[in-house]
Amino acid sequence: MVMHSKLTRFWLIRHATVAREALAVLYGQRDVPLCAERLILDAGRYAYLGSSLPRGARWLITPLSRTKRTAEAIMNAGYGVLEPEVEPDLIEQNFGDWEGRPMVELAADSMAHPFWPVAGDATPPGGESFSQLRWRVGAALERRAQSHLGGDVVAISHGGAIRAAVAHAIDLTANQALSIAIENLSITMLEYHARGWRIVMLNEHSFT
Repeated sequence: MVMHSKLTRFWLIRHATVAREALAVLYGQRDVPLCAERLILDAGRYAYLGSSLPRGARWLITPLSRTKRTAEAIMNAGYGVLEPEVEPDLIEQNFGDWEGRPMVELAADSMAHPFWPVAGDATPPGGESFSQLRWRVGAALERRAQSHLGGDVVAISHGGAIRAAVAHAIDLTANQALSIAIENLSITMLEYHARGWRIVMLNEHSFT
């Protein structure tokens, strides 16, 4: 595919599945480990990503180790080893004092979203709302689109941040964005053009 000089492509990948004990709580920006068993079971999915992602791309990760470990697994599965850059503004939503609370407890709250335990306009004490996450992620995408104009950017990020990126691209509300499913190890591809953004791929993944 010939890349237009004014086109930047973002390949957004949600990190691998975290450890079982972390799934039961709202972990947000906590630095939780990946699930060792799933790292083995998902070998085919890593190989798929390693062969599918564009060569010569700029790689980004967040400050959390689960994105770094996911990037390393993809690289070791066929992409080739390189040193990704840390982009703090693509980190997961900060749930403040709610981080570590059981998911079932949050889901029972009247403020909850139908598909997420925290509503889009809710601001956790000491944290940020999804709307604030959207502006943070959107600003990072705009900045990176200009600094990597005409190239490919592979970003290993988080479910909330990728939903925020989609919301930025097509101007969704926070609650609309929270209705989008973003699976672990899935690819969401956005294109930045001089005339605006578009979604080319959403939550695409191999079931190998």
